[in-house]
Amino acid sequence: MPTYRPGPVSLVLALLVALFLLLPLLAVVPVSLTPSRMLTMPSGELSLRHYRSLIEDPRWLDSILLSIRIGVVSSALSTVLALTFSLGVWMFQPRFTAALVGFVLLPMVVPPVVSAVTLYFLLTSVSGISTFFGYDTWLGVAMAHSVMTVPFATVLILVSLSQLDRRIDLAARGLGASVWERATRIIMPNIKFGIVTAALLSFVLSWEEIGVTLFITSVNAITLPRLMWMGLRDNIDPAIAALSVILIIVTVLVLAVRSVITRRQTAP
Repeated sequence: MPTYRPGPVSLVLALLVALFLLLPLLAVVPVSLTPSRMLTMPSGELSLRHYRSLIEDPRWLDSILLSIRIGVVSSALSTVLALTFSLGVWMFQPRFTAALVGFVLLPMVVPPVVSAVTLYFLLTSVSGISTFFGYDTWLGVAMAHSVMTVPFATVLILVSLSQLDRRIDLAARGLGASVWERATRIIMPNIKFGIVTAALLSFVLSWEEIGVTLFITSVNAITLPRLMWMGLRDNIDPAIAALSVILIIVTVLVLAVRSVITRRQTAP
């Protein structure tokens, strides 16, 4: 099979687009090294005081651990719900499939503030029944994030299922496999990449979610995006710039590792 390589003009255009997208992100690096207590560019002297404050201030570590916990639970719940729904639609092909899929995807098209208000009233109502799972609790935040991320996970899994040859499932059914065996031993192993991608995307969306979180939290469930938002609103803390640099480095490292693994797997 012939290999198509981009020409020099395409490479230059791609480089310009990459610089246009990345330069605003790189601008946060010098800001994180400012010795000032305000969010400003350094004027000569550089300092690591804001990186040190991330370690010394326990609020940052607590919010990071809370965001990870909420992201993992939300991702697991979203993936299970999206996988169950997608398998049911794909295997049984109900009459109102389009309407069912459209109903599940509604949170994607509804304005976030509408979803936030709806979830606020839901969680405050649940708080009257149980304080463990309601407004301003980490389980309530995880549930709310799942509502927002299930549509995205559903789209990814449905796309994976659309690329699967249905005759594999028909052959398993013809040989007497039960619904559980077809789903767990035939279908899911063939769409495992889509399932993992859906889980990863759900975690990322939960990790960075701020609009809904502002409505459903107060003083107990302070996630990392909410703490950063509070820092910008109250005193424009430069530690936010230092944290942003760390998150950028972590993201680049993850993408680099993923690229290396993908290249090794596709190497002849």
